[in-house]
Amino acid sequence: MSDPLDTAREVLRTEAAALEALAQAMPGDFAPVVDLIEGLSGRVIVTGMGKSGHIARKIAATFASTGTPALFVHPAEASHGDMGMIGGQDAVLMLSNSGEAAELRDMIEHTRRFSVPLIGISSKPASTLMQAADHRLTIPALAEACGIGMVPTTSTTMTLALGDALAVALLRRRNFRAEDFGVFHPGGKLGAQMVRVEKLMHPNVPRLAPDTPMTDALLTMTAGGFGIGAVEADGALLGVITDGDLRRNMDGLMERAAGDVATRDPLTVPPDMLAAQALALLNARKLNVTIVCDGPRPVGVLHIHDLLKAGVA
Repeated sequence: MSDPLDTAREVLRTEAAALEALAQAMPGDFAPVVDLIEGLSGRVIVTGMGKSGHIARKIAATFASTGTPALFVHPAEASHGDMGMIGGQDAVLMLSNSGEAAELRDMIEHTRRFSVPLIGISSKPASTLMQAADHRLTIPALAEACGIGMVPTTSTTMTLALGDALAVALLRRRNFRAEDFGVFHPGGKLGAQMVRVEKLMHPNVPRLAPDTPMTDALLTMTAGGFGIGAVEADGALLGVITDGDLRRNMDGLMERAAGDVATRDPLTVPPDMLAAQALALLNARKLNVTIVCDGPRPVGVLHIHDLLKAGVA
């Protein structure tokens, strides 16, 4: 009986070697395919049958989330009415390791009849799919990792990785940024990572003049409820007073003014900063709260609890 860990290592090494082989023998049509997809006014229709279909769904989802409009169409359903989802401004990316899946033939014929660009991914350059395709992304014909040569493993891993390579090449061409990614991921952990500080900050800043007596400053800070006060003059931030500043200045505190106690040149964050970046700054400085400034002007208070509550961590 084989050891499961030995089997797992064998599979992973086999598939890793296949990916390296693919990297060393990138299809010659890869760059033209990137050019084609970048110039589309329509969508990339990704399709495949069986295990290739599952990979096709993931590739379509990756395209769509990174700025390349894409849609998965099941080839068998396409033969029964879903062919209408393919428009004249689209391109079809068709996955089939053998290139001979019978369910693909109607869609292949449809692309030829209506001059829809067809991109094939297969390990068989002489197959029906690859002979019909306008662009051929041929993957190495390597043994599957199953050991019996029948279970799609190595071939699907290479196909998935090639789809990822296309998506990343396209997002870099389009200068796709983290904030663009956030537009397509408004929910869950990814959505939280893309939230801006201005969405989480409190707009009511406890404001103090430099000559405010500390007796009054303490009342203002307590009413604010954030453990911080912004010392400002002419609308510009001069410094902040935190609970830590109060403890460090206990000697004669009540006889002093806010400007004497404030920490000058404090950490602040702009309202358009990603909340995740703000959290990293707070953690690095071991702070729980900071002032949000639009230029020199205080516009809000950001507390670490609000970041954690929003799921930014």
